Amino acid sequence: MNEQSEILIYQSEDGLAVTEVRLEADTVWLTQAQMVTLFGRDQSVISRHIGNIFKEGELVRESNMQKMHIANSDKPVVFFNLDVIISVGYRVKSQQGTRFRQWANRVLKEYLTRGYSLNEKLLQEQNRRLSDLRDTVALIEQTLAHQAVGEDEAKGLLKVIADYAYALTTLDRFDHGSLEIEWTTTATGDFILEYDQAVQIVTAMKGEFDGLFGLEKDQGFKSALGTIYQTFDGKEVYPSVEEKAAHLLYFIVKNHAFSDGNKRIAAAIFLCFMAGHGLLYHSGGDKRIADNALVALTLLIAESRPVEKETIIKVIINLINRNNDKPRKDSDVNRVEKGCVS
Repeated sequence: MNEQSEILIYQSEDGLAVTEVRLEADTVWLTQAQMVTLFGRDQSVISRHIGNIFKEGELVRESNMQKMHIANSDKPVVFFNLDVIISVGYRVKSQQGTRFRQWANRVLKEYLTRGYSLNEKLLQEQNRRLSDLRDTVALIEQTLAHQAVGEDEAKGLLKVIADYAYALTTLDRFDHGSLEIEWTTTATGDFILEYDQAVQIVTAMKGEFDGLFGLEKDQGFKSALGTIYQTFDGKEVYPSVEEKAAHLLYFIVKNHAFSDGNKRIAAAIFLCFMAGHGLLYHSGGDKRIADNALVALTLLIAESRPVEKETIIKVIINLINRNNDKPRKDSDVNRVEKGCVS
């Protein structure tokens, strides 16, 4: 199992059926084309059975299929979960279907066991953070109660908490699963990062790094740039600057379009995109996103599982949205725009 992308390889006993299986949302997913390979039937046969499964009400279409973004694809690809795969296997009377079901159930059991262990560790870490915060507040209260400091010093201690109130609130909302996409900046279309411009940025970076840095393996980089501007039913899928920026960072990291330097390139393109929209610097000229925060976000994406995508995107948006912003100087914006995309 690939811990980073949650892609598993299934191979039949006779070695004839070898396919990549996606593991997401506590089940496994295959495309219609993959089921054709797995069951050794014509595409028209598999398509007819899938249609009948939903038409006859055996399964509900909305909860048993989903569209996923994959590398080298200009549009989302339709995947079907294990329930659909098993139903198709019964209808084509395939022993391969039985073997696949046994394999998938074993894999899912291991996955759920591992997930439970990870959740236990996460809960312990959250409890530790809350305990540390309570200890800090208790220390401040104790200090004030004994009047060990004057009024000015007391205000200073309380200001420490106030200065990081947004960060603490964001952690609390994360803990309670209440993070939402809000306080975002509407994308006006005044700045669009084209593929050719992005390639120029990567080319300019090559002098800083050796080897295979910036060498494109496929169309994943171009696909990531195009995806953030896609529309559905006449409306943008990602209407705000922050949503576009967060997804751009995520897609470039996850698409692995370069032989080397995917995370560095993703971070650089993310910064230039933010700069192009005037969202990179505070009014005082300091960085809106600190270096260590950018590193942490990029590594978080790289080590994350596909099922965590929406949560990670919300975290990024909450860290770069207008609720965590200050007025900016035009000079700061112009300086970075020229350095990135001119």
